[in-house]
Amino acid sequence: MNDKTVLDRAPGLKKFFIDIRSNKIFELFVITVIVISALKVGIGTYPLGPKLTAGLKALDYAVTIFFLVELLIRMAAEHNLKRFFSKGWNIFDFVIVTASLIPIDESEMALLGRLLRIFRVLRLVSMIPELQVLLNALLQAIPRMGYVTLLMFIIFYIYGAAGSIFFAEINPTLWGNISIAMLTLFRVATFEDWTDVMYETMAVYPLSWLFYLSFIFLVAFIFLNMMIGIVIQTLQAEHEKLEGNPDAHAPEMIASENPITAPSIDARLARIEARLETLSGALLSNAKREGT
Repeated sequence: MNDKTVLDRAPGLKKFFIDIRSNKIFELFVITVIVISALKVGIGTYPLGPKLTAGLKALDYAVTIFFLVELLIRMAAEHNLKRFFSKGWNIFDFVIVTASLIPIDESEMALLGRLLRIFRVLRLVSMIPELQVLLNALLQAIPRMGYVTLLMFIIFYIYGAAGSIFFAEINPTLWGNISIAMLTLFRVATFEDWTDVMYETMAVYPLSWLFYLSFIFLVAFIFLNMMIGIVIQTLQAEHEKLEGNPDAHAPEMIASENPITAPSIDARLARIEARLETLSGALLSNAKREGT
């Protein structure tokens, strides 16, 4: 037995699944169902009557079945399952759809089932290439942002220790120890009523404004802009990669990789080459006869 599946031996049926998968109307319908699923989860957080609750439950079953059918269509449209699972976004969709099969009745898995249904809205990322570029850029930027975050933590630690030493007696609630002091500094970095904290310490230490302004300058201006610069640089690199390889995020209907059309195209090219060789041979033989 070879590794061809039943669908591989039925090219008409496989072409039918490929046509469905690459159909723009079908893609828009899938996106619409994903949005409806997200709205259903949000509506379910409100107190509802028994009829509306039953309707939302029926809608959840319908959405789950649709996602399962859509996933099976995409799997059937691939040459084999190994190729399907070789793509990260396909694995992501498979996990989300499979997890959605967990029942949401009054069982022990009900809470997990409801929680996993929230993540179905993330399927929008796998359906929209532009969102994939943004998410890939974010994932690529995280390792580089880690060093900036580490340096920020060092600054927070130094300023937190200094603030705990100088200001603990002024307000133990905000500066009692280094951990609480770092939380207070986070409040200062986010500009959440930070002037109230500063004026309280300035009543005892008039020059304490230097402590706050230098901290804000380092954290809120320098380090934050460094993170933004890393994200922008990574996003630009992802866009350049996408422009250099337009098929990277394009639909998977590529003629050279299509298991149905590729063999027929190769056969036609072979026949054309054979005819050209026959024609060239006939022309050479005619030229020799005329020369003699």
